[in-house]
This record gives sequence, C-alpha cells and structure tokens, in this order.
Amino acid sequence: MKTARHEMILGLIEKYDIETQDDLAKKLRESGMNVTQATVSRDIKELRLVKVLLDGGIYKYATVDKAETGLKDRFYRIFMNSVISIVSCGNLIIIKTVSGTANAAAEAVDSMKWPEIAGTIAGDNTIFVAVKDANDTAELEKRFRTMLS
Repeated sequence: MKTARHEMILGLIEKYDIETQDDLAKKLRESGMNVTQATVSRDIKELRLVKVLLDGGIYKYATVDKAETGLKDRFYRIFMNSVISIVSCGNLIIIKTVSGTANAAAEAVDSMKWPEIAGTIAGDNTIFVAVKDANDTAELEKRFRTMLS
C-alpha cells in the first residue's frame, strides 16, 4: 500500500504543480487513495521531497534529483554569463568573472562534481580551481571554455 502510494505521489508531482500538502492529499483522494494529512506529511519526508521555485513565482513539490537538476541548470547559466577569462598554471585554473559573481560561478563548478577537481576558492571576481593531477589541467580548461561557447 505504502509503495503504491509513494509511486502515485511521484507521478502526481511530476504531472501537476502541487504546492501544498493539502493539494497533494486532494490529488491522492481523487485518485482513489484514502489518506490523512499526517500520512502525506510522512510520505513527503520519506520521499525526501523538496519545494522548488517555478518561473511564475510559486513553489511546487519535486524530488531532490529534479531540484538539483534545476539548480545545476541555473548555476551553468550563471557560469556562462559571468566568466570573463580562463587561464591555467600548473595544477590551477584561474577563472576571472564579472565583479561579485565568483562565488556563484564557483558553486557552478562545484556542482559539476568533476572528479579531477580537488576544490575551488572564490573571491569577488576570481576563482581558483585546484586540479588533483596537473596532467588534467589542460583538458579541464578546455571543458570550461566549451561551456562558454
């Protein structure tokens, strides 16, 4: 019963913009599931659902995977719109950005979870990307440049 309800919840949040637990409970009841507010609340926690902001300014339930995908897309756009230049030196890649955007662009780099990257440090307009193996630096620099085209 619980597994079927969880599958139904995932299907409903994929199909509809469900903003509240009450909205979700109503949709479940319309689909033939007799649920209480407490059950829906537990299901949301167990499924690790989060609320994501839509373009219209409203929030809806989504899975963590969907939310992270949306964030990655946003960070990717921030990266593309803020980077001014990219150079490398040894096992470092230095990325210059528009003033005030380095932290957001570094978050974009971190969200990519590229295994070759040891970490990033961001200031106001500069990001230092530490590459684990200096032999990978040129390839990573090329990937960053590809993101800008």
